[in-house]
Amino acid sequence: QVQLVESGGGSVQAGGSLRLSCVASGYTYSSMGWFRQAPGKEREGVAAASGGSTLYADSVKGRFTISRDNAKNTVYLQMNSLKPEDTAMYYCAAAPGIRYVTLQAVKYNYWGQGTQVTVSS
Repeated sequence: QVQLVESGGGSVQAGGSLRLSCVASGYTYSSMGWFRQAPGKEREGVAAASGGSTLYADSVKGRFTISRDNAKNTVYLQMNSLKPEDTAMYYCAAAPGIRYVTLQAVKYNYWGQGTQVTVSS
């Protein structure tokens, strides 16, 4: 059974940092991504990693970094210089069927339960 478990969310002030972690159960997926969804808004892709490639949404470029530790089946999202508009539920996702980076949610088959990030001004 595929399971993705996120952790690391919390409440921070603007300008602060958080690191999200996502552990995938017993399998290293070729493509992994982070998505977020704020109340009343659609889910949006934040960052993705596949092989040695990464892809970021324009809104987080230069502030967020996605990384992987395949030995631990874990993907991370380091978030720096956080802004109130980064407030959302953050989801980890896996796309075992593709070998390229994408922020299209429909390409991802498996999803975690989400971890809340709240940034106050």
